[in-house]
Amino acid sequence: MLSRKRVLSIFQETGVLQEGHFLLTSGLHSAYYLQCAQVLQYPEYTEELCRGIVEAFKDANIDLVIGPALGGVLLSYEVGKQLKIRSIFAEREAGKMTLRRGFKIDPGQKVLVVEDVITTGGSVKEVIDLVEQSGGEVVGVGLLVDRSGGKVDFGVPTHALIKLDIETYSPETCPLCKQGAIPAIKPGSRNINK
Repeated sequence: MLSRKRVLSIFQETGVLQEGHFLLTSGLHSAYYLQCAQVLQYPEYTEELCRGIVEAFKDANIDLVIGPALGGVLLSYEVGKQLKIRSIFAEREAGKMTLRRGFKIDPGQKVLVVEDVITTGGSVKEVIDLVEQSGGEVVGVGLLVDRSGGKVDFGVPTHALIKLDIETYSPETCPLCKQGAIPAIKPGSRNINK
């Protein structure tokens, strides 16, 4: 199994953990942001990290891997490659997670959902709902990072390579906003107005 120490070492080497004042996709604020795209630009690290996810679900008889765009696309591909199964991704259309590009989930398929980072788990929950609406069976969720503080339960076996307790704040209670020194920036891939 991939150790916590090794995951942190890879993240430090590739600049995943960033400090500042961030507006997260969830609408919450944080002094830290995990930009997993930094590590995913290195195929050798992506392969190693995904091997940790594959190891956790190797006996789940998975038929299909799916991840939400954008963070889960490369992870889904690499996990699917290692398992030698099909990989697809879901993406937002009119604010709702959907399957496009001719992707489909067959009824009864055993599906693994993968994602880079969760805070509230909203995108993963949407993908789980999408899989279930398509007749698929979610057999697990594989994550690089769980930063939910143990607050998220998807109702299926979930494996995160690392759990990080990084404090988040509502915009109304954010100490960084109250200090007013650094404006919150939205570093992710999705534009939100919260």
